[in-house]
Amino acid sequence: MSPARLAAAALLAALVALSWAFLLAMPAHMAPAGWSAHYFAAMLLMWAVMMAAMMLPSAAPMVLFHARISGQRAPRRALSANASFLLGYVAVWALFSAAATTLQWTLSEAALLSPMMQVSSKALAATFLIAAGLYQWTPLKQSCLTKCRSPLDFVMAYWREGRWGSFVMGARHGAFCLGCCWMLMLLLFVGGVMNFAWILALAAFVLVEKLAPAGHWAGRAAGIALVGWGCLELAYLSLNR
Repeated sequence: MSPARLAAAALLAALVALSWAFLLAMPAHMAPAGWSAHYFAAMLLMWAVMMAAMMLPSAAPMVLFHARISGQRAPRRALSANASFLLGYVAVWALFSAAATTLQWTLSEAALLSPMMQVSSKALAATFLIAAGLYQWTPLKQSCLTKCRSPLDFVMAYWREGRWGSFVMGARHGAFCLGCCWMLMLLLFVGGVMNFAWILALAAFVLVEKLAPAGHWAGRAAGIALVGWGCLELAYLSLNR
């Protein structure tokens, strides 16, 4: 492994390890008596770290491929270029984290969240499941997933030189990953934002969908399963009214 790729792998591993350590150290629930600017900031940080922990492992092939090309084209600037790429990628998910925190605040104010930050409305949870399942089959989802699964095609189409160019590339790749996975991330509200097992399960699925040879088909199969799960929940509610 080249020095540039080795440095990129070490940086990526450190970020992922620190992010998962942060999640493991979180208390079982963090529901306040009322929302404040301080609590919103704390939740935003939690979401941002959680997105880094869940999404960076699946971005590893792209990060390492970028490091390889950077190391070949400009060895002295490869480390800073790769750090910029990672920063751009994380910045996109930080923006999503702000939106997710706002949604969490909205649900909390409507008394629709449990202390584990799980939606308390079965109907709403079923709606999330069905929406996420249907999204797995949309052209946008499939297009973004294809971009995420092919580092070579991404580099050939979007390569840019320098630190700023690397930041833009990272943000663009992050945007494709966001387009691929944002509905899956909203399922955290179904299983519980503070449910570590659920977080781990979703992260593992994202890894399979992006990196496994049959990842496209795994994603479609999961879409069918999610729609079925949501429909069963709605049927159960209807029968027990």
